[in-house]
Amino acid sequence: MDKLTDDIPGCYYNRTVQFFYEHSGKNISAHWRPRDYVVVSLGMGVSVIVILANILVMVAIFINRRFHFPIYYLLGNLAAADLFSGIAYLHLMFHTGPWTIKLSKNQWFVRQTLIDSSLTASVLNLLAIALERHQTIFTMQLHSKMTNRRVVLLIAAIWGLAIFMGLVPTMGWHCVCDLDNCSTMAPMYQRSYLVFWAVLNLFTFSLMVAAYTRIFVYVRHKSQRMSQHTSQIRHKETVFNLMKTVSMILGCFVICWTPGLVLLMLDGLGCESCQVLRYEKYCLVLAECNSLVNPIIYSFRDTDMLQTFKRILCCLCRRGGAGHRDTLSGMRCNTLEQEVLSESNGNNHHDNHNDDNNHISPHGDHSDTDD
Repeated sequence: MDKLTDDIPGCYYNRTVQFFYEHSGKNISAHWRPRDYVVVSLGMGVSVIVILANILVMVAIFINRRFHFPIYYLLGNLAAADLFSGIAYLHLMFHTGPWTIKLSKNQWFVRQTLIDSSLTASVLNLLAIALERHQTIFTMQLHSKMTNRRVVLLIAAIWGLAIFMGLVPTMGWHCVCDLDNCSTMAPMYQRSYLVFWAVLNLFTFSLMVAAYTRIFVYVRHKSQRMSQHTSQIRHKETVFNLMKTVSMILGCFVICWTPGLVLLMLDGLGCESCQVLRYEKYCLVLAECNSLVNPIIYSFRDTDMLQTFKRILCCLCRRGGAGHRDTLSGMRCNTLEQEVLSESNGNNHHDNHNDDNNHISPHGDHSDTDD
């Protein structure tokens, strides 16, 4: 994007980032103000917490065999997208405020690409989770029969499309040669791109909400017709609790990101009276907080996940204190041994799985976990 040539008529390749900001009316201070220190400090702190929390989720899914199913692989990939968001926000904090003036156009586009790609990855993961739930819930199964190969291909496709969508402005959908159509919030993006991106994500949100609404109606109707057999009741509760968890994740995502997307769309439509810059930082903070929500939901909704978190943290504490045998691989072996023991006890006592009553353990129905 940065070129060492003269500007051609209508294009401004040799102008600085500050030039585009001043033209769009988004002035940036050359000196650090108290507000800048507060914003950057809070942003860095939240980003570090987001990164650590989602690493914890990914490790928990890896070491606990109860989570080795398509739905949890997709939830783990959602945690990876949130981890990516934390890294993108941390990178943003080191390239914002007065630092923005020093950025080259390439560096500015990299900053925006990271943010855009992380959001797209989260949206695509939620859509994939909705499709997976739609496939399984309508047959009252806990897990789909999707093979590991298909899950890997799906995850690879999600990241490929997310990266591509993040690179679209860099590849040409910018306003370097169309200065009159530069947006206010993203001064080197065309307004039309903001409208396209916001509408596409809002439409995807609407599809996911519609899908989950249809699933809830179906599950409620189906549960009323099920017999009162104990195993069926437990399976129904397990399925419904898992639906509640993924729906809470989707709901929090929509709540956190919709204001920012609406603001982007208003900016893209050229609404001068909307004062988008006044609300920009608040919407950005709200969107960033979403990456903290999912690990919290996992902890409160899934007893197995919470117990795995505790084992990981205790292992790290013991490793720091004693310094022997508490490696990740050793912890994984111990966890698998506990799972095997739990399953053997479950075969001897058919009705002793008390955690089926209040969390989303994948072993709610053993007949569904053999696939």
